[in-house]
Amino acid sequence: MADWLFTHSYLILAFPLLSFLVIGLFLQRVSPEKSARFALGTAFFSMLFGVAVSGAYYVKVLAQPLLYPERTLICFDVAWLNFTPILTANMGIYLDPISVMMILVITIISFLVTCYSIGYMKGDSGFGRFFALLSLFSFSMLGLVVSSNILQMFVFWELVGVSSYTLIGFWYEKPSAVAAAKKAFIITRFADAFFLLGILAVSFYVGSFDFQKLNSIETAALLNQSFQFGSFTINLLTLSTLLIFAGGWGKSAMFPLHVWLPDAMEGPTPVSSIIHSATMVVAGVYLTARMFPLFSQSLTTLWLIQCVGAFTALFAAVIAVTQRDIKRILAFSTLSQLGYMLFSLGAAQVIYPDVPGSGLNPLAYSASMYHVFTHAFFKCMLFLGAGAIIHAVHDNDILAMGGLKALMPKTYWSLLTACLAIGGIFPFSGFWSKDAILLASLQSGHYFTFMVGLFTGGLTAFYMFRFFFLIFHGKARSDLHNVHEDPWMTVPIMLLTIPTIGAGLLEQFFVSQVTLPGLQEISNFSHPSWLPVLASLTGLTGISLAWFFYGKGRLEKAESFKRDFRSLYNVVYNKFYIDEVYLFITRKIIFAGIGSPVKWIDRHIVDGAMNLCGEILQLGGRLVRFLQNGQLQFYLGITIIGFVSLLFLGK
Repeated sequence: MADWLFTHSYLILAFPLLSFLVIGLFLQRVSPEKSARFALGTAFFSMLFGVAVSGAYYVKVLAQPLLYPERTLICFDVAWLNFTPILTANMGIYLDPISVMMILVITIISFLVTCYSIGYMKGDSGFGRFFALLSLFSFSMLGLVVSSNILQMFVFWELVGVSSYTLIGFWYEKPSAVAAAKKAFIITRFADAFFLLGILAVSFYVGSFDFQKLNSIETAALLNQSFQFGSFTINLLTLSTLLIFAGGWGKSAMFPLHVWLPDAMEGPTPVSSIIHSATMVVAGVYLTARMFPLFSQSLTTLWLIQCVGAFTALFAAVIAVTQRDIKRILAFSTLSQLGYMLFSLGAAQVIYPDVPGSGLNPLAYSASMYHVFTHAFFKCMLFLGAGAIIHAVHDNDILAMGGLKALMPKTYWSLLTACLAIGGIFPFSGFWSKDAILLASLQSGHYFTFMVGLFTGGLTAFYMFRFFFLIFHGKARSDLHNVHEDPWMTVPIMLLTIPTIGAGLLEQFFVSQVTLPGLQEISNFSHPSWLPVLASLTGLTGISLAWFFYGKGRLEKAESFKRDFRSLYNVVYNKFYIDEVYLFITRKIIFAGIGSPVKWIDRHIVDGAMNLCGEILQLGGRLVRFLQNGQLQFYLGITIIGFVSLLFLGK
């Protein structure tokens, strides 16, 4: 049975692709309602097949480490593109601990989001089209995580970008949605250009696109050479890994390429949920983890990954404290949690010179992937809950809400578990994965990164319970007529509480199984008993501060504090004016300072030169027409003038 599942593992991709083609080409025109049911059915079968393949992988591969020491399995591998006799790109399905984990996460969340969307998108003019695009997005992301080589991943990587563009701009009649879709597309394509350069550089020297070849020690040794670029000496290994990481930098919206992610909230809430939970934005973290054996050979690359992740985690958390839009709070929360995942990977490099072993802390890798797993479920639930709230009150401003606890009790209790999980409160899932990340940073000797992570955890608890108290507690601050909980929307939210609460039980499994082959736990590492207590106290402090300022839906203390620090508050509320800086650079410098002169040169010099050539040719044509007029006496006169001219020239 396991062999049959592996042989037909392509069916994981076939179900969402079939849904996209059938709905997009036929069903959406015939019956939007049937489109939704068909999408739900294919998502369900894709989820069942994904669970079955994951179970078979556990029984066949993970449970037999002697037969599969690398814990990898390429289910099929067919020739795809032949560039040279020695450089060929294949198409295959690659199963290992992180790809199997992502298959589970993506298929489960895709099914729940599809179910939720039936209630959320009811009555929308693009109801059928939405499910076609959602299926395309699921197909693209699944193709990305099971790719057996980096070129195949890049193709699906770009397909994820295209499908997310269509979903963010789904309500294309809204100028803000169109602008957000273009912003996301342009920024991620900018980063992807560097990703492609990295692929070309590595494949040129290595002669392969396959992950197993690229992540080998031999490849790292081959690329570990320097060349001169002007007066600079550049290491090829560092350059190529940084170029590849640039793709993940943009896709996961790390600072300063983060500006597209909050604006992506212009799409329907189910889109926000699936993009932010386990799919598009996590692709950058997944790429870093997939190429981690190669990245880990460059200390510069790991250092940059750690710095970018830690700064983004803190930066986004600070901004989230001041935001009022319910979806933008969650968007900045996603940025912060992605920063956690990345700085955990970067902190894998042990900086203790006396610690024996490989110099890498395997817990850092496992903890990052574990947080990808736990975060997917509680973040998906938070976005789905936010959509249910918006659907009920018809407003995104949390200051216009309040008093929803009695009206939406199922959503209330579900979102409470999600807020406790993301706040790192014991025993919810986020506590275990965040604690593992903090422990890995501490063990590896990255004390500053550890402190940033700890402080960010407290901020996260604060702004998430600010979010929670202002929405559900206190008196209603707006008209709440006809508020109810749609079963299509409420059931997926409630189902997500199961992994939100119970995923912490899988910590030991993740630490032991979702790691890199060949990396063993270094016995010299300590496991301080005070760390979980400190992390929990930090989270509880954040919740206590949130209650002090916003408990029972109160705003008076927060408004007083805001008035005392008005200037600082405005800077943070306006996201440190990063968007305005981008607009200034693009409009005033690039468009006006560079684009306008280039446009003038193009119009007046380049086009002018071409126009002058055209006018000269037209003048020559008019002269020829004048000379070729068909009058014999004119030709005779010209002939006589020519002979006379020759006589004079001859003298």
